[in-house]
Amino acid sequence: MTSTSAPTPSSGPARGPVRLLAIRDTPLSVDEVFAAVGDAAAGGTALFVGTVRDHDGGSGVTGLGYSAHPTAEAELRRVAEKVAADFPVRALAAVHRVGELAVGDLAVVVAVSCPHRAEAFEACRRLIDDLKAQVPIWKHQHFTDGTEEWVGA
Repeated sequence: MTSTSAPTPSSGPARGPVRLLAIRDTPLSVDEVFAAVGDAAAGGTALFVGTVRDHDGGSGVTGLGYSAHPTAEAELRRVAEKVAADFPVRALAAVHRVGELAVGDLAVVVAVSCPHRAEAFEACRRLIDDLKAQVPIWKHQHFTDGTEEWVGA
């Protein structure tokens, strides 16, 4: 993250809590997601960043690709709206990458702001867990030994 400042509080007309949702084939920005959940009534903001790691299950990973079903953004919205309904969410954002990614690249960034930290942590965890379990995005891993594996397909 290049900035350590707090999220910018929302201003202007009232908006719903779901502020930013996207599935993109371009690099993700932690700053963009963090700024999207800024809210003057939020006392806690939780942020999760998922990156491509260099191993999985004891095997070295050289990179991976993500593919998404055409309904993925609609499912992402459904998941986000459910989290916003189940917790006192002031603002929520989730962005997932598709395409070919290298080790260290950002794959997913989610954030939630709530009146208090405990509920922000809980809501953020539910958001990323439900996103991974329910949104049709599949991972194609490439291993250092030349093998590959589809995950979630």
